[in-house]
Amino acid sequence: MQDGSNDRDRGFTLWFTGLSGAGKTTISEIVERELRLRLGKVEVLDGDIVRTNLSKGLGFSKEDRDTNVLRIGFVANLLTRNGVAVIVSAISPYREARNRVREDIGEDFIEVYVDAPVEVCAERDVKGLYKKAFAGEIKAFTGVSDPYEPPENPELHIKTAQESPQESARRVIDYLEERGYLRPVQTLSGTR
Repeated sequence: MQDGSNDRDRGFTLWFTGLSGAGKTTISEIVERELRLRLGKVEVLDGDIVRTNLSKGLGFSKEDRDTNVLRIGFVANLLTRNGVAVIVSAISPYREARNRVREDIGEDFIEVYVDAPVEVCAERDVKGLYKKAFAGEIKAFTGVSDPYEPPENPELHIKTAQESPQESARRVIDYLEERGYLRPVQTLSGTR
């Protein structure tokens, strides 16, 4: 991307992964608004919405979760290679499935690990899912009774218990500017 070509027409996938309640959707919505203003072509693939439409009928076994992630990845890859900015917000708990998506998309795959301790995620949980999971009412709940495998080398590691969603989103936008996916926005003083 450093060769001076027009990278603004180049697609990419921002893959937000982390526990339920870590802040993936909140941060991705802020990033989406900024990208729509600056690029126009943006598609959002939210894990819950995709599961309802593209992956209807899948359960929550490891195999079904991997299938869901790979389906999301397939769509993200199609969009990315056609110049679209793609935002994926999905727990995607297993490293192997995320790495397969990374291999398929290649250098335009940007993994954003949205990290928050399970206790913080449980405090933020307005649906009461963690409470049910801790009580054993929900089986195979990621981070409680089912594993979450954190990324080993994400492009961005965001700790949402230590910064605001706006600060986290700014870090994502800064990363995209540094890598040439976005042109930096100039202020009146000539700097950001």
